[in-house]
Amino acid sequence: MDIMAKNEKTSGRVATIASKALQKPSSATRKQIKTLAASALTQAADKSGTKSRKK
Repeated sequence: MDIMAKNEKTSGRVATIASKALQKPSSATRKQIKTLAASALTQAADKSGTKSRKK
């Protein structure tokens, strides 16, 4: 089970790509979109470890 560090932040590179994509969405490349998605998913809370299962 991977546990994300609590202090993980978006890199400057990803922030620049996100800024450009928001300013002109039609100019975002598939690779840039994948980079943004990967960054967002990496920083998302791990929901599988937050709930305890009841039997």
